[in-house]
Amino acid sequence: MPSPSYSTLFLAVSCFQWHSALALSPQFIQCQIQKPASTSPLKGCPAGTIFVSATDSRAQFTSVQAAVESLPATGAATILVGQGSYQETVNVSRTAPLTLLGQLPSTAVAQSKPFANATSPNLNLVQVWNTNFVMTGQDDASSAVLTVAPNLAGALIGAGPTGAPLQPDFGNTDFKAYNIDFQNRAANFAISQALVTDISYANASFYGCSFASFQDTWYTGRNASTYVVDSVIFGQTDYLFGFGTAWFEATILANRACGGGLVAWKGTNLTDAPGNRYGAYISNSQIIRSPDANATTATNGLCFLGRPWNDLATTVYLSNFMDASVRPAGFEPFDSARPVILNTTFYAEFNSTGPGGNTSQRVAIEHQLTAAQAKPFTLDGVFLEHPKWIDFNYLF
Repeated sequence: MPSPSYSTLFLAVSCFQWHSALALSPQFIQCQIQKPASTSPLKGCPAGTIFVSATDSRAQFTSVQAAVESLPATGAATILVGQGSYQETVNVSRTAPLTLLGQLPSTAVAQSKPFANATSPNLNLVQVWNTNFVMTGQDDASSAVLTVAPNLAGALIGAGPTGAPLQPDFGNTDFKAYNIDFQNRAANFAISQALVTDISYANASFYGCSFASFQDTWYTGRNASTYVVDSVIFGQTDYLFGFGTAWFEATILANRACGGGLVAWKGTNLTDAPGNRYGAYISNSQIIRSPDANATTATNGLCFLGRPWNDLATTVYLSNFMDASVRPAGFEPFDSARPVILNTTFYAEFNSTGPGGNTSQRVAIEHQLTAAQAKPFTLDGVFLEHPKWIDFNYLF
């Protein structure tokens, strides 16, 4: 069937559950909103902000990547991306903080209500996209729309239960993106891996964004810490995967079809990383069948919550709404070569609601957490610190 437009798709997703207005960043809203032609587009922006636009002659750059490459190695930087559709890949290797801001309509108002669940179409005016997918002999990293990693070696994903070799370098200490739609448009159910993100050896957070692909949409790599809030992620097969620590808060996970599980994670042993909490943590979010899902590509229209990419995988679901697209068993073994989920894998769930939130038929290996057992799973507890790279003032 023909694919709906992205605006139609977001309208359908946002109408699925809640009736809400949008939430934005009090810190950046005055920078992000579009200005009259007589006013500088950078009014209200942090000093030194770079303006990118494919159509506005006042812009310093016409592509996001060109703006990124212009930055000095040191000092925090902000890039405002003007309304438009940017076909490119964005690679961030600098270690100093970087914030990408997507331009918003002049009518946008920051208020404490969810953005991802708006009853009007998503107000993001900026799309960054490509059509790359993984071909024979390529590393999965080659397809990513957005890469935040210190270098190519750090971005590589590798194969098998251990992946690419551990690297010594660390990249960006504080990458943020607000109100940008990142899309891999090459992907469909007939194409291989087609990543949207590759965040490795870096700290990165995303606010009011979206990420759209089919297989392997989101990757949090080795030694990476990522936080996604008030956003939408579209995928089909293992579309949240990784090695690092990823927290998804108030985010819609939209199943375009069902292959593998929603989450496929690789754990790391405590000898290599003492006290680590590497894994995927989904909190106060919605898991739904995407409005553009094709029933003929799904397995009875039902999706597993996850499968273990290696036997040290961790995935925790905390207070999420799950619609009827979630399989009653919850989790499955990785494949026929590894037909059993070992007890070194940690799968857990707390306070799930909705038709798919009935845990009575979950696999025996899954931990059904009590309130007391769920209490340690907080942002500070998972990241082993109070993350200074997260914008806790963002309203949602």
